[in-house]
Amino acid sequence: MPHYRISEAATLLGVSADTVRRRIDAGDLPAATDDAGRAVVPGEELARWAQQRAAVPVGPGQSGGSSARNRLEGLVTAITTDTVMAQVELQCGPFRIVSLMSSEAVRDLGLEVGSRAAAVVKATTVIVEAPR
Repeated sequence: MPHYRISEAATLLGVSADTVRRRIDAGDLPAATDDAGRAVVPGEELARWAQQRAAVPVGPGQSGGSSARNRLEGLVTAITTDTVMAQVELQCGPFRIVSLMSSEAVRDLGLEVGSRAAAVVKATTVIVEAPR
């Protein structure tokens, strides 16, 4: 089973290393010690903890009813528009999301740099890569 150092666990969870240490100290996350004496979190436990705390966020004006399970809240960081189409960039935690939509949709949604938005992803194919 894989084990993750505190900094690696923090990166995977999108939180600070101090947050992971606090969760370990509070007994929320189990930790062990590796051969070098560093604190590590078992991968299975980290996955379980992350999954238990995952919540589908509901934005303002939304009932929460959607078949899409991949919803990332973030901030609009850039908008490039022409007369018909627009490219909207969001920063959702550590992830940069780029969406192409009509310029009319940008206006209708009231999007501007700095505004809060959510990227909702519904895909029939998701490719997963693992390090070698």
